[in-house]
Amino acid sequence: MLNVSEDLSLGKVEIAPEVIEVIAGIAANEVSGVAQMRGNFASNVTERFGKKNHGKGVKVELVDEGVKIDVYSVLEFGVSIPTVAQKIQDNIQQALKNMTALHVTEVNVHIVGVQMESKEDETDIK
Repeated sequence: MLNVSEDLSLGKVEIAPEVIEVIAGIAANEVSGVAQMRGNFASNVTERFGKKNHGKGVKVELVDEGVKIDVYSVLEFGVSIPTVAQKIQDNIQQALKNMTALHVTEVNVHIVGVQMESKEDETDIK
C-alpha cells in the first residue's frame, strides 16, 4: 500500500498497487496506435471467461522516490513507435497525477509486438 497523504485530519489514504496498474492500463489503452496490452497466461485465461483485466501488461514498483511503471504493449502496424510510446508515457503520467496525486518517477514502455491486421479484417477479405 502507498500512503498518499498522512496530513489528512480524518485519517490516511492508501492506494493499492493494483489500483495504479488499472489506471495505467486504461490510460495506455486509450492511446491511438495501441493494439493491445501484453499479459501473462493467467490474465489471458481470465479474459476468455469474460472478465476484463484492465491492469494487464502493467507492472508497478513502489520506490522511495515515487512510482515506477513498466508497460508491455503491442502496437498496430504502421504507427510511429517513438510517437506512440511517448503518448503512452504522457497519458499514464497525466492520469496518475490527476487521479492519485502520486509522483511517477519512470514510465518504461516495452513494445513486445506489432499487430499486422485485426481478425475482423481477415474475415472481411474472405
